[in-house]
Amino acid sequence: MNLQILEKVDEIIDKYGREKKALISILQDIQEEYNYLPRDALFRIRDKVGVPLTQIYGVATFYNAFSLKPRGRHLISVCTGTACHVKGAGKILEKLERDLKIKSGGVTEDLRFSLESVRCLGCCSLAPVVKVDDDTYGRVRQDELIKILSRYE
Repeated sequence: MNLQILEKVDEIIDKYGREKKALISILQDIQEEYNYLPRDALFRIRDKVGVPLTQIYGVATFYNAFSLKPRGRHLISVCTGTACHVKGAGKILEKLERDLKIKSGGVTEDLRFSLESVRCLGCCSLAPVVKVDDDTYGRVRQDELIKILSRYE
């Protein structure tokens, strides 16, 4: 077990008084700290808070905000809904996969970016749309991707 992770997780757990009802808050704080939920952290919650591991995993896998595998510091979402698909979102996604050397659902080796394909971002009139963290980019062209991603160094 990684001692640095365990010390930080202990701090987070203690902040909530080791209360079982604070499980989601504890998981949120750990997710914010590491950008995913390390396995060691989940076992530590089990041991220190007394919540069964099955319940911890149940919560961690139910909510999309939580990830059990490392994620990049920045999340790139490419809309592949109908309007975006028609306007070339598939080519945008393919270019990102080539440039970042990952597939959709993956994370770059340096943990800088995670890449995902989503069904709709709700801004069809701006198709094709790419979202990086909370920033939305509309009418994206392949030749703009490097410039867009350079903002997240």
